[in-house]
Amino acid sequence: MPEPTPDTLPLIHSSFYRFVALPAPDAVVEILRELVAPLTGSVLVAHEGISGALAATEPLLAAFEHAVQHDPRLGGAFLGMPFKHSACTTRPFWKVRVHRKDEIVALGVDGVTGVVRDRAEGKHLSPSAWRDLLAQDKVVVIDNRNSFEYRLGRFKNAIDPRVDNFRDFPAYVQAHADTWKAEGQRVAMYCTGGIRCEKTSAWMQHELGLDVYQLDGGIVNFFQALPDADRDWEGELFVFDNRVAIDTHLQETATTADQVYNDSPDERWRLERARRLDSVNPKT
Repeated sequence: MPEPTPDTLPLIHSSFYRFVALPAPDAVVEILRELVAPLTGSVLVAHEGISGALAATEPLLAAFEHAVQHDPRLGGAFLGMPFKHSACTTRPFWKVRVHRKDEIVALGVDGVTGVVRDRAEGKHLSPSAWRDLLAQDKVVVIDNRNSFEYRLGRFKNAIDPRVDNFRDFPAYVQAHADTWKAEGQRVAMYCTGGIRCEKTSAWMQHELGLDVYQLDGGIVNFFQALPDADRDWEGELFVFDNRVAIDTHLQETATTADQVYNDSPDERWRLERARRLDSVNPKT
């Protein structure tokens, strides 16, 4: 059997983020555009940090992940940043882009940033500690994602806030915060890779007085860390690329975009966008 070549190696998907103050985000954009040139996917850059999803062969991905952590022009801002990998059957992306944004994830609450000095590190739970928390009493488990993501898969007994956009999530929390506190409930919150929870958790703790715990690294980290993740998870995990969904073993499923979305106005445009991508790269 011939040895694999760079053109025949399988693609790997890598997702990552870091909230860190970037005084010169435009300069970071230019550096990252150079570093991601051989890959596909997208990276967002803002004053509050970076967030990205990229795909490439293992050698190219490893080279990028080393460079983004050690390039002297970046001053160590991303040293030690975690990268979460999953397999690819379908090519996740067709192009590569680095975007300059006001926020890497837009919460819609004035003054809230992901860069928090006094964040309660003990409230970031490892996958095994998260599993233990889910089995305890007086814990309300909140899915910090959109409803179409929740429908496809969720932690057992998790609540769907029924939001169509991340910006709707704060209103849901504000409407229930007093009840949760009065009942002595701890809030266990999770999202795909951790970034949405990271943006909201400090606000929920400091401004609303909630006792909040979050799954460190999100659902992808839970799947990556626990071979028996299906003990706690029902269904599949939606991913924001051409693969559509993965299972608890981080393998792409046969689920299509038409099976994910319903007829709500917010989801209709998402489905049309997904269909345009499928016309270029249909799932088989």
